[in-house]
Amino acid sequence: MSISRRTFLVSSGVAALVTPWTGNLLRAEAPLLTVASRTLDVKGKAATVFGIAGANGRQGILANEGDRFSGAIRNATGEPLIMHWHGQVHAAANQDRSRPDGGMLAAGAHDTHDFMLTPGTHWMHSHQLTEQQLLAAPMIAREKDAGEVQELVLMLHDFAYRPPAEILAGLGGSSAHGGHGGGPAPAPQTSRPGGMNHGAMNHGGGSSGMMPGMGMMPGMGQGMRVHANDVMYDAYLANDRTLDDPEVIRVEKGRRIRLRVINGATATAFFLDSGSIEATCIAVDGSPCQPLKGRRFPLAQGQRIDLLLALPGEGGAFPILAQVEADTRQTGIVLATAGAAIRKIGENALEAAPNATLALDERLRALNPLPERKPDRTFHLMLGEEAGYRWTINGKVHGEHQPLEARRGERIAIMFMNPSSMMHPMHLHGHHFQVVGSRAGQFAGPIRDTVIVPPHSPVMVAFDADKAGRWFLHCHHLYHMATGMMTELSVS
Repeated sequence: MSISRRTFLVSSGVAALVTPWTGNLLRAEAPLLTVASRTLDVKGKAATVFGIAGANGRQGILANEGDRFSGAIRNATGEPLIMHWHGQVHAAANQDRSRPDGGMLAAGAHDTHDFMLTPGTHWMHSHQLTEQQLLAAPMIAREKDAGEVQELVLMLHDFAYRPPAEILAGLGGSSAHGGHGGGPAPAPQTSRPGGMNHGAMNHGGGSSGMMPGMGMMPGMGQGMRVHANDVMYDAYLANDRTLDDPEVIRVEKGRRIRLRVINGATATAFFLDSGSIEATCIAVDGSPCQPLKGRRFPLAQGQRIDLLLALPGEGGAFPILAQVEADTRQTGIVLATAGAAIRKIGENALEAAPNATLALDERLRALNPLPERKPDRTFHLMLGEEAGYRWTINGKVHGEHQPLEARRGERIAIMFMNPSSMMHPMHLHGHHFQVVGSRAGQFAGPIRDTVIVPPHSPVMVAFDADKAGRWFLHCHHLYHMATGMMTELSVS
C-alpha cells in the first residue's frame, strides 16, 4: 500500500523514526507494550531510566481515531508498577490501576486491556515516583479530521541522576499514600532545599472582574510572593535529549506541521516558544479549541498542546524551545529543511520565563463546549501547604480525605482555591472538564483534564459525571501528589 504524506515523527531515544499511520497498528504485536529499563546518554553521562515500548522498540502508542488499546502490558522493570492512561476517558475504571484499591502490577506479570482510544494527544505514565525516571510515553490517536499535515511529537521531561526517593527526602517530605508513593517513605525533614526561584506576582488590589462567589482568599493581596521549581534538576530533556545534542527533525520547505507537545515532567512547567514561526494552538489536552495564534504558550505538568506551524517557503532551521517556568534554563528540538545551517543553542535563555498563570485558558475557547446547564453539585477545594512538605486538599492529605460524592449524569462544578505559594496543575482521572471561570470572570474556556491553578488564585471547572467509578483528583506535580495533594471523585 502507498504511504500517505501524513507521517508521524517521534524520538526513540536514539533517532527520529518515520511511521505511517495504519489502522491495525495496535493489534500487530504481542505484548502490546513492555515497560523496562533503558539507558540514555545525558550530557555525556550514562543514565538508567525506564521506557514503554512495543515489539518494534518504539516508545508509546501511535494510532488512529477508532483504534482500540487492546493487548497485554508487561512489567519487565523488576518492581511493582501502577500505570495510568492519562486522558483516556473511554477507559472504564477497572482498566486503569491508578485508582483507589487498583493494586500494583507485579514484576514479570502482565495486565490485559481493551478500550477505545480517546482521540487526540494523550500519554501514559507511572502513577508512582518512578515517573521521575522517565516512565512515560505518548499515547496518541490521530483525529479523523487532522488533515494533510506532517505530524511531530515533542515530549518534555525534567531529569535528575538522583533517585526520586532521595529527591523527596531532600524536600523534607514523606509519602502520604502508600503504594502510590512508589516505595517506602523516607524520613521527614524540616526544611526545603535552597536555590528555589522566586518572583513577585502582582494581582492588583480589588476583586473586580471575579466570578460571582469567587471572593478574595487569604493572601490574595498585592505583592504576594510565589515560587516555582522546588526541585533542582540536572537536565531538561526534549525527546530524551538536551540542547547539547538536540534532536534535529528534517522537514520540507513550505510544509504545514502539527506539533503535539506533551509535558511529561514531574515537577516542572515550561513555556513553549515557536521562535520565528507564528504558531496556532488548535487543541489542548487532546481536545480541540478555536484556533489561537501566538509564539509562547505555558504548559504545566501533565498538560498537552497541539500547534500548527507553517514553514516558510525559503526553508531554514527553526528551534522549538521549552523554557522552565520562572527560570532561564531551556530545552528543545530543531526543525530543519535540507541543507539548512544549524547553530548551537545555549541551555540558558537571556531572561527568565514568567510564572505560569491561567492567562492562556482565559483566552482559549472550546470548539465543542459543554451544553449550558446549572451544576447539580459544586465542590470547593482549598489547596494547602503545610510544614514538613505536606500538601493538602481542604486541610487533608490522601488517606485522610473525604471523597467527592456524585451521581452519574450530574453536572459537577469544582472551585479550586489556592492560597499556597506554588502553582498546582490539577488533574482529574476518567473525565475531561471545561475551564469556566477565574478571577477574570466566567468564560467558555478550553476542555482539559489538567488545569493550572496559580498561587493565590481561584479557578472553576465543570464537567458531566458520565462514568461510574472512583477517580483520583490530584496535583500533577509528582512530589505534591506523593506527599498528600490527592483526593477522589466517587461516581455512583
